[in-house]
Amino acid sequence: MEEKQKDILILAIESSCDETSIAIVKNGREVLSNVISSQIDTHRAFGGVVPEIASRKHIEVIDIVLDEALEQANVTLKDIDAIAVTYGPGLVGALLVGVSYAKSLAYTLKKPLIPVHHIEGHIYANYIEDKELKPPFISLVISGGHTHIVYVEDYGKFKILGKTRDDACGEAFDKVARTIGLSYPGGPEIDKLAKLGDKYAIDLPRVMIDTNDYDFSFSGLKSAVLNFVNKSEMTNTSFKNEDLAASFQQAVVDVLVSKTIKACKETNLKVLTLAGGVSANSFLRESMKNACEKENIKLCIPSLKLCTDNAAMIGCAGYYEYLKGNFADLDLNAYPNLKLDNIAI
Repeated sequence: MEEKQKDILILAIESSCDETSIAIVKNGREVLSNVISSQIDTHRAFGGVVPEIASRKHIEVIDIVLDEALEQANVTLKDIDAIAVTYGPGLVGALLVGVSYAKSLAYTLKKPLIPVHHIEGHIYANYIEDKELKPPFISLVISGGHTHIVYVEDYGKFKILGKTRDDACGEAFDKVARTIGLSYPGGPEIDKLAKLGDKYAIDLPRVMIDTNDYDFSFSGLKSAVLNFVNKSEMTNTSFKNEDLAASFQQAVVDVLVSKTIKACKETNLKVLTLAGGVSANSFLRESMKNACEKENIKLCIPSLKLCTDNAAMIGCAGYYEYLKGNFADLDLNAYPNLKLDNIAI
């Protein structure tokens, strides 16, 4: 009789920005717990994340988050096989809290330490959502700091087909939200407001939509919105914020959908995943779903809790690194500007 393989339990830590999260993940795809302590209410008063405050908040809550994660998973630290942690990209102080905590746990428990790229984690959230998902596939990575079309060749093996040449789409969402007086975080506020507006009321550019590559640019669109608002104020012309939000969102989504579907067709890959915080946008989810149905492409989108920063996705990525024996020494550092290209292939 074949002996059953031992279950692998990964304790994962995510602290790259303003969420302190710890998860326990079994065999890469089964989430036993995924505790997230968000700082959104703290940073809202400042209109964005204040790095020093974020770091202090991580320190304040990380012990509590660990205890809750272990309790929810009904395991103890002795049951853990390895510690996975986000080591970049992100805010350097915030990353250092997680990395230092992970190193202390790995040293104390004498367990392997696994460094995980934050964006790789976002892509891996789809493996948790769809247990049958396997490479190869195309992934659209969209967040406050990233807009990438990635060819996922295998676990831990990526080829970047295209990326933004300036602002990330999430950054553009936040800046446009601030321009029209919406509160932080701007992305969800625009998503909500746009539902009440006319998405064709204001003519905004679809930058780079017809270029022969997979790259993006959102700086010009952001500037077009700012110019429209300034011109309206100077000429005393009224407009509805709802219409501007809807028109801006439509312009972003048109480019994201067009370029991503083009990548799927030209690589002949029939599976597409969304990854990162902007993949929580309801209009993008609906638009991409419609486009994929038309082209007979299977679309995988993480549930909302797995779109934003969380440790479960880090635990999933950590599991596949564990299988390869990709461990770090205890001198592991945080890398705030770590590129997806830096992942070892």
